Amino acid sequence: MTHPLLIDTETLQGKLGRPGLVIIDVRGKAAYEFGGHIPGAVNSTWHEYSDPNAVAKGLLDPDPSRMQQRIRALGINDDSEVVIYSNPFDNWGDEGRMFWMLEYFGHKNLRILDGGWVKWIDERRPFEHGRVNVKPGTFVIRINKDAAILKDELRAVVKQSHPQVVIVDARSLEEFLGKEVSGIPRAGHIPSAINIAWNGFLNQNATVKDLQAIQSGLEDKGLHPDQEIVCYCTGGVRSAWLYVVLKLAGFQKVRNYAGSWWEWSRDFACPVEKDFQGLQKVLGVDAPARPS
Repeated sequence: MTHPLLIDTETLQGKLGRPGLVIIDVRGKAAYEFGGHIPGAVNSTWHEYSDPNAVAKGLLDPDPSRMQQRIRALGINDDSEVVIYSNPFDNWGDEGRMFWMLEYFGHKNLRILDGGWVKWIDERRPFEHGRVNVKPGTFVIRINKDAAILKDELRAVVKQSHPQVVIVDARSLEEFLGKEVSGIPRAGHIPSAINIAWNGFLNQNATVKDLQAIQSGLEDKGLHPDQEIVCYCTGGVRSAWLYVVLKLAGFQKVRNYAGSWWEWSRDFACPVEKDFQGLQKVLGVDAPARPS
């Protein structure tokens, strides 16, 4: 698929070793070092950029100097061509989270490898083992506020009529309806949110589905490119992948809520809705009989 936010495996292989190219493998350390990785790729996961003092794991580290240092450690400069990949079938949309985070910090030249590690290996393309060490880059953080939304602003949106702002929950339908999840204080969803599960946009070979089909599906859900879309999930990872999908589909005004349900459910000033009957129907559970 030809799209400015995606790169295909053949094109990436042809670019290997070129100056200015930074490839980021966002899988776990063991998979990267021992399972093999694309030649020259550095390893970094979204957890490394989380606020170390926050209970809500999805919140970004608020120390910009520390974040800038970590991004530079990947060899990234302001003009670097950055390609991000993962195993799309063995994560929570981690490549989308890295893409969103770097875009939020102001990087302009980002792409995701279409098909990721799954397609790369299936096509028997070159790989290597071990850790890659690179010269630190000189990237300077320039916050792109249009890429993110914070809890207080989202709560203000929810408390008033917001016809031009659509809130999208990227979690599973069960979580959206109110399935209890360990470690989460309250189940349910943000009022007025609609559910679009994050994991329905890939083909069997891990590439992104036809964009016209994706656009049609989003329209069926009531989404249109002129609207502002706010995405959330549990910790801003699945929703970051949905953020990327929406950008691929031509949506320009998209923001990701990094704190997501980890943060929202812990603040009892933030309203929550459940659909208990809907959850019972999805789970195939009969409602208990009412006493006579």
